[in-house]
Amino acid sequence: MALSITSAKTVPAGAKLTAVGVFEGALPDYVDADLMAAKGYTGAAGQYQTVNGPNGLVAMVGMGKADALTIEIVRETGAKISRSAKKHSHIATTIVDELPEGIDQVGAAQAFAEGLALGAYTYTAQKSSPEQADLKKVTVVSGVAKVTKAVALGAAVADGVMMARDLVNEPGGSLTPPKFAAQVQRMARKVGLKVKVMDKAAIEKAKLGGLLGVNQGSTHPARFVELTYEPDVKPKGTIAFVGKGITFDAGGLSIKSGTGMMTMKCDMGGAAAVVGAMSVLPASKPPVRVRAYIPMTDNMLGGNAIRPGDVVTLRNGKTMEILNTDAEGRIVLADALSLASEAKPDAIVDLATLTGACMVALGPKIAGRMGNNENWIEQVGAAAENSGERTWHLPLPADYRKMFDSSVADIKNIGGPYGGSLTAGLILEEFVGEGIPWVHLDIAGPAFSDSGEKLHPKGGTGFGVRTLVQLAQDFAKVPKN
Repeated sequence: MALSITSAKTVPAGAKLTAVGVFEGALPDYVDADLMAAKGYTGAAGQYQTVNGPNGLVAMVGMGKADALTIEIVRETGAKISRSAKKHSHIATTIVDELPEGIDQVGAAQAFAEGLALGAYTYTAQKSSPEQADLKKVTVVSGVAKVTKAVALGAAVADGVMMARDLVNEPGGSLTPPKFAAQVQRMARKVGLKVKVMDKAAIEKAKLGGLLGVNQGSTHPARFVELTYEPDVKPKGTIAFVGKGITFDAGGLSIKSGTGMMTMKCDMGGAAAVVGAMSVLPASKPPVRVRAYIPMTDNMLGGNAIRPGDVVTLRNGKTMEILNTDAEGRIVLADALSLASEAKPDAIVDLATLTGACMVALGPKIAGRMGNNENWIEQVGAAAENSGERTWHLPLPADYRKMFDSSVADIKNIGGPYGGSLTAGLILEEFVGEGIPWVHLDIAGPAFSDSGEKLHPKGGTGFGVRTLVQLAQDFAKVPKN
């Protein structure tokens, strides 16, 4: 059961605990300062201590120095509260109204609600006797009218992130492409998105040779899903979201190692982020049309699996020599980007757990951001920063293009041992329509966590959902190339 997050002007009578924010050097006057000092409590960010207040039990949540407060600290504070207070069925918090001047209270309220929900997240679908938290409801206390809408939006965004986490965490053996597509279809109908699901026959008719090629070694047929969000007002433009949906990546005939395969249920993290973000748009109501393109298959080793040396013909007519079947993401994205381009959007952004090389360059917590239009690259970067997700701008050097020249086809699917994330991005660029602003986010690192963090437990993180929702909300057309 999802955590219920609402707002009210006063602390409800049913709340079992009230969480308050404490800044360093500013303990509440009803607290014994010497006792807190003995416990080591100073109000540093992330500290949590319960005390008896004038009207009942109070949780003091440290937020650090007041002049160093950021929206991200507010978001993390929300997560700290829901994790630490999980034994209380209903809690209230006055933190939003206690924020210092100079911080965007509405933006902070949204982030705080996101943190509350995300901190309470656990994936228990595969457990026989999952532990159940007692915490069911949080009331955000504020007298500011705009805070109510911000809290509701934050809860909706968090729902999208948690949907993405659930998808990533589900084993590849049960989240097959047909089942993945069916889940997306149910979501779309529930929230009011247009949805189109292409089965194998439709994929063949559409000449999606890359998706068909990767799917050759599988016993599960591929799917291709398109989603459309239409705003209630005249749209400011059209954005295309593209997500890599490899439901499990064994590497194909270029098989991964046992260790390398252990977490490969996460190889549809880009698709999960796109699905999660699309689920939020009817609630966030951005004034822009958004279309999503999601190729779905696993990458297996069946008797008809694509072989190194084989050549596939992609949707846009280009041919690709497959030299490493474990570089399959760019093969299916080639078809998806071609389809997205044919609809002539104002801009495209794709998300993919694409290369280990990006993790070598940026580590496990930062996504690589690259593209063909500096204005669009900056706009996507600003959306990521504003939503608390970290990306870094990487180049797409034109002289690296020759690294994936092929002697038998138009291009190869790999570019050599060096600069793997850059050559992968350059390969994708081959399938973006002329003049269309495009950004590629390589989320191989931050889509999945080997250890719990402040906002998420071990496993799928839902990285990218918040960025995409923010991007749609703030979208401004950019000059084409």
